[in-house]
Amino acid sequence: MTQPDLATRKRMESRALVVAMCGNLFMGAAGILASILSNSNAIMMDGLFSLIGFSSAFLGRKISQRIDAGPDKLRPFGYAADEAIFSTFRSLSLLGLVLFAITSALKNIYNYLIGLPPEPLSFAPMILYFSGIGVTCTFLWAFHHFTWHRIGRNSAILRLEAKAALFDGLITAAAGIGLAAIYYFKEGPLAALAPIGDSVVVLLLCLLALGSYIREFRGGLGELAGVSASPATIATARRALRATLVEDGGKIRDLSVTKLGRSYYVTVYYDPHRSILAHEVDRLNLRLIHDIQAVLAGADVLLIISELPRRWPDELAPV
Repeated sequence: MTQPDLATRKRMESRALVVAMCGNLFMGAAGILASILSNSNAIMMDGLFSLIGFSSAFLGRKISQRIDAGPDKLRPFGYAADEAIFSTFRSLSLLGLVLFAITSALKNIYNYLIGLPPEPLSFAPMILYFSGIGVTCTFLWAFHHFTWHRIGRNSAILRLEAKAALFDGLITAAAGIGLAAIYYFKEGPLAALAPIGDSVVVLLLCLLALGSYIREFRGGLGELAGVSASPATIATARRALRATLVEDGGKIRDLSVTKLGRSYYVTVYYDPHRSILAHEVDRLNLRLIHDIQAVLAGADVLLIISELPRRWPDELAPV
């Protein structure tokens, strides 16, 4: 399949994020309404997740519109960091919501144990809610996943939105199964849990969500901190650049790869073993950029002419 040009990819990404905004706004409003009608904290939490999804899609669309802008006076290293900032703080906001939901559920369970039972659940509105939200989440995941593949699988924003839609659908399904079990077995084996079943479901959903959002947060934080890319990515970059540098006749002293949003930054410390003019360095750098972009979309190369690797030897390091 031929990949569309940059303008078309940006339009497709922007359209997908508008769809995400509409879908999450619908699910958030439906969740809040259904939680009021059913007295379900689990559904309320599901609706709040969707409202955060609406906000993230809105911000993600703003970021995606300028993510490919090059360096300028305001941002001398470009705008790629915005995507990593977005992913990090979206995960952090979701973690905050999860912790709030855990606290609320534990409070409800404690109140029940000391003799203050919660309001009984109303199951009638739940069937329509879970059916509608399940279909919506499936559609959003499929639409985002298709668009992400179509534009080259290099949009961290769309990848995160597709993952969020899938995870939201799984959470909704888990909540529906848990609440249905409470309804059908409230007079039998789950009789003891029925009054606080909603809070138990909330706790289980939060534990399910916690690990995923912690991983997303740590990944985004690592990108912002400049942590090295995976060993496989570094090996891929080294293989892509080796032929050109061998042909030039010099030696790689060191190579580092960092990831920031959808962009990779490759720094090559290169000893040409000869005197070299500025225009030769520029041509070599452009060849390396061409080589690396064949294997890592959106990558850039910084070529540093040096006899030394990334770290100064202790005897040469300034005090």
